[in-house]
Amino acid sequence: MSNPLVVLDPAETAACCPPLSAEPLSAEQAEQVAPQLKALAEPVRLRLMSLIASHPGGEACVCDLGDAFDLTQPTISHHLKVLHEAGLLDRDKRGVWVYYRARTQALASLGALIGDPRS
Repeated sequence: MSNPLVVLDPAETAACCPPLSAEPLSAEQAEQVAPQLKALAEPVRLRLMSLIASHPGGEACVCDLGDAFDLTQPTISHHLKVLHEAGLLDRDKRGVWVYYRARTQALASLGALIGDPRS
């Protein structure tokens, strides 16, 4: 049985953790950030994140995403659910379609965590 992903508010992620190069993360801080990194560590999810974030307006309909992959719609939906539960995507149902939007603050927080402020 796998552990469920914890939904983090992007502000919590940013507030929890200084850049890796500034000081070591505590075990608790690592536990908070790991679900987001784990969600992005899968190639399909990383591509989905990129497709959505770079889509005009920063959001994409689930109906626009399937053609980029040789996967079934339920598989795409599963990957989107993982990204949503990790706090990396927001979703909005409009009629029969679901639209996904990248949580840019969450991505910025991860970038700040991983980035080297000294460079």
